[in-house]
Amino acid sequence: MKQYVLTMFQPDGDPPGPEVLGPVMRDLHALEEEMKAAGAWVFSGALRPAGQAAVTRLREGEVLTVDGPYTEGKEHIGGFTVIRARDMDAALEWARKMARAVALLPIEVREFQG
Repeated sequence: MKQYVLTMFQPDGDPPGPEVLGPVMRDLHALEEEMKAAGAWVFSGALRPAGQAAVTRLREGEVLTVDGPYTEGKEHIGGFTVIRARDMDAALEWARKMARAVALLPIEVREFQG
């Protein structure tokens, strides 16, 4: 089985209120349980806001650290799930279910190398 990361992108700014976020979290939890039952789930994680990130970079022999995300943008990675799937088509099926659960947020699917 190959491993894939399903990456969820969300818009910058405050999260939606509990009336929106509650059903999304419920549906994500149900999807995670379905993945576990199918033997597809490896692990999941939610990330703190991009504004709380830090970036390190080698510049002229010195490692610099700056606050904030690597790139400025209107969206950032909000969370991810690592799964096992036989191929990209199977991974995309899980991603479609995740897209439904998170109410139209885009889900990127990428296979791990090696």
